[in-house]
Amino acid sequence: MSLENRTIGLVEDDPLMGESLAQGLALEGADVRWWRTAAEAIGAIERDQPDAVVCDIRLPDASGEVVFRDVAGRTSPPPFLFMTGFGDIDQAVRLLRAGAGDYLTKPFEMPDLLLRLDHLMEFAAPPRTCVLGISEAMGRVERLLTRVAKVNSNLLIGGETGAGKEVCARFVHDRSAGGAGPFIAVNCAAIPADLMESELFGHEKGAFTGAAGRHLGYAERAAGGTLFLDEIGELAPKLQSKLLRLIEERSFVRVGGEQAIPFASRLIAATNVDLDRLVEQGGFRRDLYYRINVVSAVVPPLRGRREDIGWLADRFFADFNARLGTELAGLSEMALEALLAHSWPGNARELRNRIERAVALALGPWVMPGDLFPEQATGGLTTAEAARGETLVPLDAARDDAERRHILLALAKTKGAILPAAKMLRVSRTTLWEKMRRYDIAVDGR
Repeated sequence: MSLENRTIGLVEDDPLMGESLAQGLALEGADVRWWRTAAEAIGAIERDQPDAVVCDIRLPDASGEVVFRDVAGRTSPPPFLFMTGFGDIDQAVRLLRAGAGDYLTKPFEMPDLLLRLDHLMEFAAPPRTCVLGISEAMGRVERLLTRVAKVNSNLLIGGETGAGKEVCARFVHDRSAGGAGPFIAVNCAAIPADLMESELFGHEKGAFTGAAGRHLGYAERAAGGTLFLDEIGELAPKLQSKLLRLIEERSFVRVGGEQAIPFASRLIAATNVDLDRLVEQGGFRRDLYYRINVVSAVVPPLRGRREDIGWLADRFFADFNARLGTELAGLSEMALEALLAHSWPGNARELRNRIERAVALALGPWVMPGDLFPEQATGGLTTAEAARGETLVPLDAARDDAERRHILLALAKTKGAILPAAKMLRVSRTTLWEKMRRYDIAVDGR
């Protein structure tokens, strides 16, 4: 693939390097758009629609990461290739996990940049939004849901609890013709059976004792958008027949009412049980099953798509760090290793909850394994059980002990090499030296 007739965005504040790169790319036939600041790039990328962006990580007004994360949230973002100094490699690796295409460490040769750009644009040629995950498993799900969104067929989404079925339903809703309408999510297991009919279809005033006024149900409130029925396998038999009538007749009647109300919304159902087996056991209507299962998709468990763990963790961290105003530096390498080692019985929902708790309670600046898995610090005991068997020490001593243990762990992983250990711990070599002397940790000077 050639750069001939390709538009390349260049984000570089250094005038000498910027001029050199712009000339080198232009000589290969590229139309180069050179931006000196993050703000300038953010404002121009959507307008100029480059085929790829070559971006320095360090810019005068913000990090190149700010440019990437802003652009990545738009429709059809261009692939990014980051230029980084040796000290910013960790950030570049984190950006790769977040969906960036590639990075080059300065200094580099022009042929290397051209080769990387060539591969990057060739790989980016097939459309891939990476909204649901970067794994191939989620890529297949995303491609299927993208096609489903273009038609108004009923959709059944299967998968374990917490795997992301509602996220997938919202993905379809946002890309469908009714995307501007409401997204009404109903947990069929959370509403008592005797209230479900009224909640789903609404009721008229006086329909039953306590019905003081007209109530609009979920089906009516969906109003041309999407009605998402989660845990549909928990729906009572009486409601199953009424839901079947809603689907077949595309209308419903409020409880206590007589007038048929049109239903013009998309129906998406989800289940964490084997509906095929439930049908065979007589617990779910076969005709309803066929009606809701026009198209089916299964969200794989998080343990089966480990490439998505770091990607999701970074997204959750950025979200909660901004929402809670904690201004943490990020997830440490040891934290990421702990995340990858976990079995995730609660899937993406568990990951999200652990990240939120860690961001809220971390002593900082980096999220550490103990912030994500505090139960492991007490051997799986409750706080009260741990307290009964432990001798309390001053908090500063406990922190020193934890820091010493982390340093020893890092040195063990790097076989005593200080510089790699310092990078792993996200501190300077000098800082690590000082802490090692403070904690009387033997060193070999590497």
